[in-house]
Amino acid sequence: MATATIPAPTSATSEYGISHWHNTEEIYARLNVLLKQPPRVIQRDKMEGILAQFEKKCGRSKELAMQAQKVIPGGVQHNLAFNYPFPLAFDRAEGAFLHDVDGNKYIDFLQAGGPTLLGSNYEPVRLKVLELLERCGPVTGLLHEYEEKLAALVCELVPSIEMFRMLGSGTEAVMGAIRLARVHTGKKRIIKIGGGYHGWSDQMVYGLRIPGTGRREAYGIPRGATAGTQECFPNEINTLRRMLWLNRLRGGTAAVIVEPIGPESGTRPVYREYNRQLREVCDEFGTLLIFDEVVSGFRLGPGGAQGYFGVKPDLTILGKCLTGGYPMAGGIGGRKEIMMLLAGGISNTGKRAFVGGTLSANPLSCVAGYYAIKEMVRTRAAVVAGQAGDRLCRGLNEIIDRLKLPFVAYNQGSIVHLETAGVLLLSIRQPLKALRENKPRKHMMEEMGAAYTAHGIISVAGSRMYTSMADTDDVIDDALDRFESVLKLC
Repeated sequence: MATATIPAPTSATSEYGISHWHNTEEIYARLNVLLKQPPRVIQRDKMEGILAQFEKKCGRSKELAMQAQKVIPGGVQHNLAFNYPFPLAFDRAEGAFLHDVDGNKYIDFLQAGGPTLLGSNYEPVRLKVLELLERCGPVTGLLHEYEEKLAALVCELVPSIEMFRMLGSGTEAVMGAIRLARVHTGKKRIIKIGGGYHGWSDQMVYGLRIPGTGRREAYGIPRGATAGTQECFPNEINTLRRMLWLNRLRGGTAAVIVEPIGPESGTRPVYREYNRQLREVCDEFGTLLIFDEVVSGFRLGPGGAQGYFGVKPDLTILGKCLTGGYPMAGGIGGRKEIMMLLAGGISNTGKRAFVGGTLSANPLSCVAGYYAIKEMVRTRAAVVAGQAGDRLCRGLNEIIDRLKLPFVAYNQGSIVHLETAGVLLLSIRQPLKALRENKPRKHMMEEMGAAYTAHGIISVAGSRMYTSMADTDDVIDDALDRFESVLKLC
């Protein structure tokens, strides 16, 4: 078989994919205008035509979706796989494009939910994985050289990480980091920045998507599981300081956990100085700061969001880009004195935070991650993808302005947001509005996603796009033409 040769990294490790931090105040002002207006939906006759296209062009996908519903709850294994009016089945991914089982081709702005910064099915990494599979298979249950290679590379690139422990997913990594913070500090309370997504463990199904919602989605989760979890609205440093002060009277706070670009992958963007302020207030109260960089890690640049902002957390959660789109992507990194509490081995009888996972750090995941990250650095993938995100965002704003639409487009490098419904921006501080408008705005977002798909664009829930290194100017300009065709229907 062919052997993949991947050149050594260049000196691009200091380059990041964000050309400038957005004017956060201006974005919120525009979002508030959007939310004050009734949803600007696609014209009903046009929407009927869009849905008819699915029936005409996606027959095999519909058949598979109906079969899946008989054996899979809801017909899909992950929320990303749901498409309105029915899930589409894909059988080929390459670079900037996806192909479904009916032979339709799409521009891929989902990029598997964000991990494939290099583009889908990137050949140099794929060949390295195939070499390993022929030599030893995907898993041994024992130490493999690429465990050390990947961990060393992560420690080299991510500013705050001195040691790294790989786990099976971002959810597992968050669970482990919270346990680790509690063991290290001897405190039990965790404050999350509301609206953020930190996986689906019992303690983190709290304040999901919309800040202030607390246990609203905590079905099947005992109250005791979230008894130590609190939430604070994003960008409100003084509120967080008061919470930490009150907690100090009751035993203290183990950690504050945050998505450093803002909740829900920057859907609620933070101000440029916010992470620095978080660091200062956590230091003030002896509380660990945890950056959930599942989305931002490597996608924004080799050092993640912490490298871009110049702020070192105590612990970092990694996932998605860590293995370049291959499975079992998750891990915890941080200062040595904290991380040593994760030391494995049955002979360790001292104080430790117990974590596990038979398939964690398997050879397949580690070789994929090692070469994927090396390629991200060598090719300046974050910078190239960020430039594509800038071009896409500029084009969307030009279309929005020209068509005089109330929609809002903004980006954090290769993470591009197109808010048309604003459902995730509703606030529990206006409960009647949130309850009244949540369902219709959610359905509008589903319809927008369907319209994009019918025009050959796969997005994240109809409101977010991840660009990749494979997105050339021609790909972005083609996508903008397709977006304009949809937005003209509103």
